[in-house]
Amino acid sequence: MTDRTTSTQCCIAGGGPAGIMLGFLLARAGVDVVVLEKHADFLRDFRGDTIHPSTLTVLDDLGLLDEFLALPHDEVLELTADVYGEIFTMADFRHVPAARHMLVLVPQWDFLDFMARKARELPHFHLRMGSRAEAVVTTGERVTGLEGSDGEGRWRIDADLVVAADGRHTTVRESAGLQATDVGAPIDVLWFRLPRDAARHPARTGGIIRTGAMLVMLDRGTYWQCAFVIPKGSLDALRAEGLERFRARIAAIAPYLEPELQPLAGWDDIKLLSVQITDLPRWYRDGLLCIGDAAHAMSPVGGVGINLAIQDAVAAANLLAAPLREGRLTSADLHKVQQRRHWPARVTQRAQVAIQETVLSPLLANTSGPGHPPAVLRLLQRFPRLRRLPARLVGIGVRPERVESVQR
Repeated sequence: MTDRTTSTQCCIAGGGPAGIMLGFLLARAGVDVVVLEKHADFLRDFRGDTIHPSTLTVLDDLGLLDEFLALPHDEVLELTADVYGEIFTMADFRHVPAARHMLVLVPQWDFLDFMARKARELPHFHLRMGSRAEAVVTTGERVTGLEGSDGEGRWRIDADLVVAADGRHTTVRESAGLQATDVGAPIDVLWFRLPRDAARHPARTGGIIRTGAMLVMLDRGTYWQCAFVIPKGSLDALRAEGLERFRARIAAIAPYLEPELQPLAGWDDIKLLSVQITDLPRWYRDGLLCIGDAAHAMSPVGGVGINLAIQDAVAAANLLAAPLREGRLTSADLHKVQQRRHWPARVTQRAQVAIQETVLSPLLANTSGPGHPPAVLRLLQRFPRLRRLPARLVGIGVRPERVESVQR
């Protein structure tokens, strides 16, 4: 039984990049929007921190780019990797067709706080923190709202459109009976942070590859956010070896980190990201649309998940703002969103699967002797102009979106 019932034109479950961006864009276009975020704040580690050139262009379309770039951030012009002791440049962003020719590293909570602050300036935008969306409400075959709970009890929100933007562990999509297909991923990732002494450690963001191991380090100023790639399902075996053995493995990859490894006091300091790649054959039903990871969970390869989600949000706002505002939304409109965004998501996932199977899996399987840099890295080293292609694929992606919805 619900204690409170309200109504809106669009109710979005999930206050991540897809949900906040879609809420902002729809409210900007004159659509009444409620965004539900189950946590009380955005302060959670182990989320992607990369804002790609495609997203910078969206912010520029909205007149928000300069204000966003006033936040503390790092600018990455090239992606590099230390592969068996050699430094390779894999992508050069200085030539991508975007408002800024760079990748921006900023904690995701700062990006979400920024977008939520700008969205709250709009009269049609309503953000409810600490509100957990639990199940769709239906009338016949049509989804007509959401039910959930917060600190004050149960609630129901009736809406012309419900959007599931609640991530790969979506409850809204599942309650609506839409089932995703597991494409498969041969890797998992362990996330942990280590202190960084700026006087001793040079600023760097990138990957380190050694025999049978890969470590990715994101420079967050006072600490490193680290990602250690492991074969899928191997965490229990790693734990059985003991924490000292894990520290030794990290020190063998990056010896200069050895003094900083002691703060890893237990396995509770190391979080597992179970990598998933999923595809949702049908993104919608009458009254409901799925976007972002709820429609297509991505591998962390390339760090493109945030930006695919934001591209979904831009496309959805472009196609749905007018029908929602004018009270004439149909399933055909929702189909247009999937038609626009399903292909780019699948192409990106196929590229991720290819990299996982041809590069990462063989790398992790090689534990017996020194490895050799992949031939493609030698090619990029010899012909620098080729680095523009991976920069385009990572930084811009397939079928980038521009803001077309009109501000009202």
